[in-house]
Amino acid sequence: MPRVIKLSRRRLVLGAVGAGLVLVPAAGGWGAGQALRPTASPSLPAPPPSASFVDPSPSPAPPSLALPSQASPSSALASPVGWKLSDVPLFPPAPAPEPIVLPPGDQVPFLSRIPVTQPVAFLTIDDGYLKNPEAEKLFAAAHVPVTLFLTTDAIQDDPAYFDRLRSYGAVIEAHTISHPELAGRSYAFQQHQICDGADRLARWYGRRPVLFRPPFGDKDSTTLRAAKDCGMTAAFMWKETVNKGKVRYQEGRTVQPGDIILMHFRPAFVQDYLAALKAIHRAGLTPALLEDYIPEGGNR
Repeated sequence: MPRVIKLSRRRLVLGAVGAGLVLVPAAGGWGAGQALRPTASPSLPAPPPSASFVDPSPSPAPPSLALPSQASPSSALASPVGWKLSDVPLFPPAPAPEPIVLPPGDQVPFLSRIPVTQPVAFLTIDDGYLKNPEAEKLFAAAHVPVTLFLTTDAIQDDPAYFDRLRSYGAVIEAHTISHPELAGRSYAFQQHQICDGADRLARWYGRRPVLFRPPFGDKDSTTLRAAKDCGMTAAFMWKETVNKGKVRYQEGRTVQPGDIILMHFRPAFVQDYLAALKAIHRAGLTPALLEDYIPEGGNR
């Protein structure tokens, strides 16, 4: 019979999403505001009580999914490969989110840290070129919210892979069609990459993105204007990057409240994901969902 490794119920319970301790001066148009809407994305579903990692021989094929409907969590996943359940940090429940106030204008704001008043950080994962089978297992074990900025050309060979990740707390946002350098390009070129990329994601997943990350983090004023015209509410940089299991900091040696952390779907996905969670945990913070902190209407 296959050997079953039961997931700790404690690992599968998502703490309420919270906020951190960094404030941006109100003179700059920033501030923590009252909640303007319900949670921006569906509440993180708890995997069914029977969810477990199964060690079969051979491993079962992943379940097939019909798009664009959101996938249901699989009741059985193959055993972890290259990591173990005890590698995943445990996070305490976090306070309810407080959506921030965005500055007005005809461009979306460009953020690398969210001005929060509670101890949270935000994990984001880009592109989607490599589709590591461990990702679904890690997401199921950690059960923390993650924002995926996906390039449509990178994921078009297997959009269902990312639909499965949504079942464990991932929310899909826009990252262009083909991952070009946007800064310096025409408005028409940038609008096509942003708008049409978001439209493709909407067709695949039934939800049109409202957040945007420019490839390489590079942008100009045209990028931010095109993003606004394409229905985005904010664009994002980052404060920490994770690659080959190592966290690199722009400021100091620890994750700060409100920081946005960047990693990618790369060969070292397992090491990067665990390194990001451990860095958040060492800082005394809790992963929170970026979408919960950005007002739905954006800037006015």
